Amino acid sequence: MERNELYPIFLKVSNLKILIVGGGNVALEKLTFLLKSSPNAQVEMVSPMFREETVQLAQTAQVVMHKEYYDPSYLEGKHMVVATTDNVAVNEQVYHDCRERSILVNVADNPPFCDFYMGGIVTKGNVKVAISTNGKSPTTAKRLRQFFEDVIPENIDDLVKNLNEFRKTIKGDFEEKVETLNEFTKGLVEKKNK
Repeated sequence: MERNELYPIFLKVSNLKILIVGGGNVALEKLTFLLKSSPNAQVEMVSPMFREETVQLAQTAQVVMHKEYYDPSYLEGKHMVVATTDNVAVNEQVYHDCRERSILVNVADNPPFCDFYMGGIVTKGNVKVAISTNGKSPTTAKRLRQFFEDVIPENIDDLVKNLNEFRKTIKGDFEEKVETLNEFTKGLVEKKNK
């Protein structure tokens, strides 16, 4: 069986500078996804045209928009780039320019030209679950996201906050604390399996 070897991380994109190259439907989708998960993300966009919905969303989130064609100078100081144009040559140029500068890049709908994928995400307060299909099936990731949104209880955030406070009161070394918390929370899994 093929194995997903991606390494999942959660980025503080409010501390990173992100560039989206493109202004069409896919750019709107990526911007929406990014801002839904991280409303304080630092985003710039460059494109000779932007959809009206993209402009409206960008204005609400202080996204800097450049109504120009892509140029490698836009990569200056960026940590991550998402290429979303309908021009394959431009997207591949963005990819190669980013690789030369050690900037993480995602070329939408082109897995070989991606350092990372933007998978499905479920957020309930402090709990965030990310879903990856290794770039093979965004539709499956979407369905799994919907499933987890339904099965993760709305009050999960209260549990997380309470466990955080409880963790502060536990005595012992790290291993003893982990064992105590594991014992305390194993009921969460057992109830679901009954």
